[in-house]
Amino acid sequence: MTRYGSFPGARPRRLRTTPAMRRMVAETRLHPADLILPAFVREGIDEPVEIGSMPGVFQHTRDSLKKAAAEAVEAGISGIMLFGVPLEEKKDGAGTVGTDPDGILQQGLRDVRAEVGDDLIVMSDLCLDEFTDHGHCGVLDEQGRVDNDATLERYAEMAQVQADAGAHVVGPSGMMDGQIGVIRDALDQIGREDVAILAYTAKYSSAFYGPFREAVGSSLKGDRKTYQQDPANIRESLRELALDLEEGADMVMVKPAGPYLDILARVADEVDVPVAAYQISGEYAMIEAAAQRGWIERDRAIMESLTGIKRAGANMILTYWATEVARRLG
Repeated sequence: MTRYGSFPGARPRRLRTTPAMRRMVAETRLHPADLILPAFVREGIDEPVEIGSMPGVFQHTRDSLKKAAAEAVEAGISGIMLFGVPLEEKKDGAGTVGTDPDGILQQGLRDVRAEVGDDLIVMSDLCLDEFTDHGHCGVLDEQGRVDNDATLERYAEMAQVQADAGAHVVGPSGMMDGQIGVIRDALDQIGREDVAILAYTAKYSSAFYGPFREAVGSSLKGDRKTYQQDPANIRESLRELALDLEEGADMVMVKPAGPYLDILARVADEVDVPVAAYQISGEYAMIEAAAQRGWIERDRAIMESLTGIKRAGANMILTYWATEVARRLG
């Protein structure tokens, strides 16, 4: 019997019929300009060293870092975030190599600026953990606790040195109270008003950082729960957000990205500054490991994970796949 009428009256599947139709009605689009590449430059190596827990990611020599930066420009991504890996014997309790103008991170910053100029936003991790012999993000007091205010003095010096080395943006990641205000003052005092601050506003104490600690040769003893945020908390992130904005943050970040999409969405709803999210080492490693075992489709999983981060509200995404994905999008 012929059936007429409106059953079913609504057919959303009409807008899913072909790739062209799905592309036309897509609500969220990734673009190469959304992406920022985290990169590691290591002192004392002659060839890039692949990171065992992050297949396809390398500790760069100064020369290979310049090549990676040039490739990033060609792919159309917006920025590169640099992390320095010093010789083990140069680490000390105060992380002094992190503020040495000739330290490996500062050398990397100068190299990349010389290579790409202003064609790529050169960002610098502003933290002591790569440079301390105890692996914490600050200096320790006599009881072995991270001394917040003493650490701020080190961050101020680090900001000035990184700005002088060519950073367009500094990224304070240590989660010290008051760090944004101190860094802003330190930059302004040396005439670096144009250097922007990307605040690691909501940086959680996460199990997903494991591969990163291999990447930077971390000497961490203990954990960072007294300064990184508790994964159980949301209001804490919003309080940190208000403080960072009041102190002068130009951009804010949520880290990690995937496990904290709810936090990312809340932050994005609250602010009128650009919002970044960092798809961290453990997120990268999980997809690569599962793909290597044939359990998931690698390329689809990468794109789906990044689309989810963008959909949740990120204007910028730090991801180790940045150059690869930008080429695919381009």
